This record gives sequence, structure tokens and C-alpha cells, in this order.
Amino acid sequence: MTQNLLVELLVEELPPKSLKQLGDSFAQLLAASLKTQGLMNQDAVVTTYATPRRLAVHISNVAAQAADKAVTQKLMPVAVGLDAQGQATPPLLKKLGSLGVNASVVPQLKHALDGKTETLFWDSIATGIPLTEGLQKALQEVIAKLPIPKVMAYQLADGWQSVNFVRPVHALVALHGADIVSINILGLQAGRETQGHRFEAKVNPIVLHNADSYAQQLSTEGAVIASFAERRTEITRQFTSAIAQEQLTLIDDDALLDEVTALVEHPNVLVGKFDVEFLQVPQECLILTMKANQKYFPLLDAQGKLANKFLLVSNIRPTNPAQVIAGNERVIRSRLADAKFFFDQDRKKTLASRVPELDKVIYHHKLGTQGLRIHYVRAIAKLIGEQLGGDALANQAYEAATLAKADLLTGMVGEFPELQGIMGRYYAQHEGLDGEVAFAIEDHYRPRFSGDALPRNQVGICVALADKLETLMNMFGIGEIPTGDKDPFALRRHALSVIRILIEKDLPFELNALIGEVAGVIDNQNIRNQWTDDNIENRRRSGEKIEFVGVAHRRIPRESHEQLLAFIYERLAGNLREQGYTAQEVDAVLSLNPQQLSDIPKRLAAVRAFAALPEAISLAAANKRVSNILKKSEGSIHEEVSTKLLQEEAEQVLYQTLTTLLPETEKAFATGNYIASLQALAKLKLPVDTFFDHVMVNVEDKSLRNNRLALLKQLQQTMNRVADLSKLAT
Repeated sequence: MTQNLLVELLVEELPPKSLKQLGDSFAQLLAASLKTQGLMNQDAVVTTYATPRRLAVHISNVAAQAADKAVTQKLMPVAVGLDAQGQATPPLLKKLGSLGVNASVVPQLKHALDGKTETLFWDSIATGIPLTEGLQKALQEVIAKLPIPKVMAYQLADGWQSVNFVRPVHALVALHGADIVSINILGLQAGRETQGHRFEAKVNPIVLHNADSYAQQLSTEGAVIASFAERRTEITRQFTSAIAQEQLTLIDDDALLDEVTALVEHPNVLVGKFDVEFLQVPQECLILTMKANQKYFPLLDAQGKLANKFLLVSNIRPTNPAQVIAGNERVIRSRLADAKFFFDQDRKKTLASRVPELDKVIYHHKLGTQGLRIHYVRAIAKLIGEQLGGDALANQAYEAATLAKADLLTGMVGEFPELQGIMGRYYAQHEGLDGEVAFAIEDHYRPRFSGDALPRNQVGICVALADKLETLMNMFGIGEIPTGDKDPFALRRHALSVIRILIEKDLPFELNALIGEVAGVIDNQNIRNQWTDDNIENRRRSGEKIEFVGVAHRRIPRESHEQLLAFIYERLAGNLREQGYTAQEVDAVLSLNPQQLSDIPKRLAAVRAFAALPEAISLAAANKRVSNILKKSEGSIHEEVSTKLLQEEAEQVLYQTLTTLLPETEKAFATGNYIASLQALAKLKLPVDTFFDHVMVNVEDKSLRNNRLALLKQLQQTMNRVADLSKLAT
């Protein structure tokens, strides 16, 4: 007989940011355990419930007892279990005793091969586990496996025992149909009573009729929407209604919506407002303080500017919500006043005046301060600027890099670290600095995450590249290389950012040379000396007693340079595969270590177009064969092919085809037309196939052998300018 099952843990308020995951895991783990024990049908429907004060699951078609099932137990080899007369030996009798049977079953034992050994097996019927025992076991497993970052230890009602869970549990419900399943978990005996809303429940406690009445009784008697998804939908519905009345637009934020859904059991969306004067503060500051501190939803006007209204989600529904709204407005007024104070105070000092203070901010104990780092970053930014746009761009990049970290010392960024860069841009604009320099101060952090926008101007590109390359080179220089899932300095993200900027902005830099130049800047003793002199002078001017201990100068090891190159190519390979390129395509292009990363998408497109040619399979296989032959050859291979030593017609035709084809492929390659360069290789199929059908390469005559190897080397070089086509061979 099957009935629907309900299990609920009534707890103190759960962590809102992990409630959804906890609820889903609770339901999935419990269902998986019951299914494994044979108590739950394969087609059973699992419904998850999660509110701030409860984790629950409803499962359809759960059996009161699992079905009996046939079990075959491997015992031991026949030679060990039976003597020469076919009687049970002491080892077999002992084994049967452990299974609860005696020697009378020996004639019923099955003889079968286990590999090459004849073995004894015992076929029996295992009684199905009852739901009471199975659910007890399942819940114990669930509690042990729940993704709880940090458990709480709390005492039970007897005052002696302690248990561990994410939050103290006050009640346990376990109903199979209308019947209570008698289990005991976390010191609680299962029952049918639960609690509704703390303030708005019509009945407390709520006595559940059966497993199927749970959601309906919580809603009507307890003023609780038990389903996380239904509460989220209800909040969204109320949002839509509210913004339609206000004729404003909501700033979408799924993470905040999930968090607020996890904070309420009976959502009530209200509209609050704040004084218009606060709109003088940058809207990023206001939006952040509303979201982070108060869990409010900011609203935008028709022009996309922040309005002085916001949405709040209350957990109560009073007849007159005026007091609830007024209380929230009073709180947000204080928060916004703090933001305005920081903004006003910060603007009393220029960014440039804050730069010397960066010498007191430790960047890394092996690398020194942010002040020293700024000297490196601006030198790298200037160098990149010179190559991209000459002196004008170099000077702008130098200025932006000098000021890029100054806002770290402002009150606003101290309160809201997420605003670093953004506030620097606002303060730079307030000071009347060049617009491109101001935006570069903000953009040098970009891209901050996957899919983030890139710097919007050339100055920002220079500083962003400089900032990320300096971090990568210096961290690799001191051995701070990511291992496994550990990456405390976000070096993988920095590497992907460099890759995106170089490729998507189509920059002409060669990666090896660029990294070499960065290492050269860091190795430059003059830069360190200048920083030391500036640091001492700044401290002297401020009247500070100078007890300065610098960081010992060191050079970037060559192996760090090579490790960083390999690291970037690894990140690039993974990123390209995520974009949909096959492992073969990526390997074919990256095995040549192309230095200009902006070329790589064009090379990949050419490889994909080549692979679609009917000649591609044959040419890729031939390329692989050529590579293997050349690898096995002894000594150096000549660069030039002697026409006098071309004896066979097949090698003469191949050489003539190569000679004719080479200018065509070279011209296409030089102009960046990689598709044409590879597609021209289709003309080689017949000559190459004929060559391998009729020409022996490794002949005894050394001069002939070397000349044919030189011809194959020329063939390989012609075919592998864009990518190593041998990687496409299956």
C-alpha cells in the first residue's frame, strides 16, 4: 500500500542566502535515500517546501514497507565450502550461521562459476524495510549530507544532550497519509503539529490532517506560503503591480530576490521613498546601500535614472501599512545620510593627494605596498600606451594608472568596497580631470567577472592590461601559482581578462614579448629607487618619523615567465572550448603557440572551414604521418630541397605543386586571410597521396633520404602555418 509522505523540520530562522539550496538538497537527498531503500516509486513526485522557519518535502506514492526482493549471496569456493563427500566444512557452516541459516540449506546452495572458480551461492528472499526504519535511516543520512557551511551545537530540552544542525530544530512532522511515522531525529519525536506565521497565523499550533493538507493548511490557518517558488512568484507579481502604479522600472536582481524570498513567509510589497536631495550622491552608492544593507529594490525613472522611491518586502500585512513604510523610510534616511556624508567628505581631498598614502597600504608581504605597485603599473601602462597610441595615449595612461587606486583610501570605498573604481571615476570628474582618464580609473578593474564589459576607451585598456599583467607577473614571480581550486588572488580571472582584452579589442601585441616587457619593468631597479625616494620624501613632508624598511629588490625568474605563458594558454584553451570549439580545433591552433591572441578566432574559423573540405581527412592524416617521420629522423634536416635529387615522378610533382602553391598561401597568410591560406592546401591532396604511394623516404642512400626529408619538412611548414593540421587526424 502506498500513500503520500510529508516530512518537515521546524527550525529557527535559517540563513537566507542558502535557504533555497538547503530546501532543494533536503528534498533530493531524502527522496534519493527512500528510492534506494525501495520505499519510493520511480515515478513519484517530489515537492520541495522551504521558508525561513522550515524545511519540508512532500513525496507521492511512498510504500509503508518496501517489497521483498530476491538476494543472491556469494559464499565461498566449492573447494573450500564442501569436503570430498559433499558435506559442509566448518568455514561454510560459520558463514551460513552469520546469515541466520543452518546446514540444512546446504543442498539448496547454487554452484556457479565466479571467473574460473566454481563457487557456492545462497539465494534467499530479503524482507523489505518498513517505512519507520527506512525514514529514520534516510533522515539521518540527509542531516549528515546537507550542504551546511557551519553547524550550530545546541542543547536539547533535557539540558544534557547536545546536537548539531544549521539552526536549532523545534519540531518534527512525519506523516504517511494521515498516520504519524514514529521516528526520532535530533532529539525530537515525530508528530503532526507545526507552527504558522509568528504574528499572523489564525491557529497555532497547526494540527495537520494528513500529508496532502500541508501547504493548504499553512496558507489558510498559518498565513504561510510554504513553497519557495510560489513565494518568489507572488513577490514578482506584487512588484509588477507596484511599478505599474508608480510608472517606474525595477532594477532586476535575481540574487536579491532569492534572498528576500528566503526572509519572508507572507510577502507584502510596499513602496517607500526618500528625500530628493540624496539623489545628488552617485546612484551606484544609493543602489548599493539600499540593496546590501536594507534588502530594498531601487526603482528607475523613464530616463534610466534612480528615482527617490524603492520597493520593500514586508513579512506582515497590517490593515494600514503606513507605520511599516515610515519605519523603513526612517532607516533608509540614516543610511543615505551616511553615504552623502562620505561623498561630501571625500571630495574635500583630491585623488592625487591620496596617492602618497598608498605607501602605507600593504599589497603583499613579499611585494611591498600599493604605492610601489602603482609605480610598476603606471610604467607598464605608459609602455602599452606608447605602442597603441604614441605619447598622448601613454601620458593619459600614466596619469590614470597613478590615480587608479587612490579611491581605496576614501570613506565611501571603505564603507562599500564594491564601489572601488566607480568612486574614483566620480571624484576624478568632480576634479575636472580628462574624461578618458576618469573612465579609465573605473574601467581598469574590467572585466571583473565572466561576461562583464571591457574597458570603454584606449586609456582604460592600457591601465587594465597593466594592472592585471603586473599582478600575474609579480605573483608568479614569488611562486603564488593557483593549484587545484585554490586561487586566493584570482589569477585565473586576471588571465582570462587579459585574454579577452587582447582578443576582443583586436590588439596587436605578441604575448611573449608583452610579458617580457612587464617582467622588465618589474626588474627595473630605477623604478624601485624612485618609489623609495618618493616614499621617504612624502613621509618627511608629513612630519612622520622615518623608520622605513623596503622590500628587497628581486628579479623575475625566467621560469616564472614561462609558467605564466603556459598558464595563460591553459586558460585560453579552456575558454575556447567553453565557446563551442572542439578540443581538436583548439589543440590544432594553440599547439603553434600563436603570439598574437587577436588572430586566434580567425585561425579557428579557418581550421573549421578546412575541416569541412572533402580533402581535409586525407591531408590531416598525411600531415600526422609527416610529423611522425620527421620526429624519428636522425640529425638535422636540410632547409633546401635539391631538384637534382628528385628522382621519382611523384616527388617531383609534389615539389612543383609546393613551389607553385607557396606564394599563394604566403600571401593569404600575410594578409590575415587564414581561410584562403588553408583552403589552398586542397590542391596538395593528390600529390601527397601519390608521394606516399610511390616514394620510400627512408632509403639507404643518405643524400636521397635527406632530400626527401627536406621535402617533407617544407610540406609540413607549408601546411602548418595557420594551425597544426596533424591534430585534426583521428
